[in-house]
Amino acid sequence: MDRERSARQLRMIGETVELAKALSVEVWLRGGWAMDFFIGEVTRDHVDIDWFTWAEDASALTDGLLRSSYEPLSGPPADQQLDFRKQGVESSFALLDKDRFGRVVVAGGPWAGEVWPEGMLDAPEGRIGALRCRVINPHAQIEIKQMMPVWVPGRPRRTKDAEDITRLKAALREDTHRA
Repeated sequence: MDRERSARQLRMIGETVELAKALSVEVWLRGGWAMDFFIGEVTRDHVDIDWFTWAEDASALTDGLLRSSYEPLSGPPADQQLDFRKQGVESSFALLDKDRFGRVVVAGGPWAGEVWPEGMLDAPEGRIGALRCRVINPHAQIEIKQMMPVWVPGRPRRTKDAEDITRLKAALREDTHRA
């Protein structure tokens, strides 16, 4: 495991959480880092940091990240996701919205209006050491990792996703036994 890269990513997660708090913008970790914060330790190397945030906060978040020396990256259209890099660490913010029923949905792009898993944003904060961060619900994380190749035809099942699902299910079983 690349401990230096993990430490740099953890610093960027902490910085992003503090920036979002100062801007009154909600962010949730998703992907591999969400799993690690739920489990409470770094389990593997991560290529980048994946987040969710509300589309209505995209402009304020972008301005704050730019003022904090993040560089914008090209990627999906801005109504879907915001991509940035700082100190060699890439962060992607997928944008969320709510439909007329109050359900959390994809904010833009070809899947605009598609419903995310119910309760996705209802998880308690996760943590690694003293660093705390909101994460998506581990049950939703499993569903997303299982369904992504179905939702996005042509996207292959990745080994790391299968391993993450196994880790999350084991951590959920342990959590149930502790309760």
